[in-house]
Amino acid sequence: MFKKFLCLTAALVFVSACDTVGVNEGEGGAHGSAGTIGSMGRIAEPNTASTARLGTQEDMVVNVGDRVFFAFDKSDLSSQAQATLDRQATWLKRYADANVVIEGHADERGTREYNLALGERRATAAKNYLIAGGINASRIKTVSYGKERPAVVGNNEAAWAQNRRAVTVVTQQ
Repeated sequence: MFKKFLCLTAALVFVSACDTVGVNEGEGGAHGSAGTIGSMGRIAEPNTASTARLGTQEDMVVNVGDRVFFAFDKSDLSSQAQATLDRQATWLKRYADANVVIEGHADERGTREYNLALGERRATAAKNYLIAGGINASRIKTVSYGKERPAVVGNNEAAWAQNRRAVTVVTQQ
């Protein structure tokens, strides 16, 4: 636990030293890019070019990123995934009335049962990271769709990589 705290603290220090944090298309998802992060890891003014209503799913997608990606047959979080989840935690602290459902997904390889379990492990990994980042567990639910809801249809590594994901979906209380 202390190690996680140190990692989170180091990440916040690193992020607060930057004016902006970019997200590559792979990590922020096809929908997301990073917003501006101010001192102490707080989200500064939202992207002014966006017409997203503050505190909504669209706001999260545009200003924070709503998804993280995983390696084949893995549920551990990469450093890029952790950075996205750090931004999500900051966003969730700003919008305390927002709850989320984290959807776990897998690529098409493997059995339905195996991929449902893998999707659950991925969603749980993201949930646990947000909880460690200070978000109350009662605000986060998880669901696994396994391979049933691909983001990209295709039989190649590029498609599979986009389907191995956890997506944070905003709900209200």
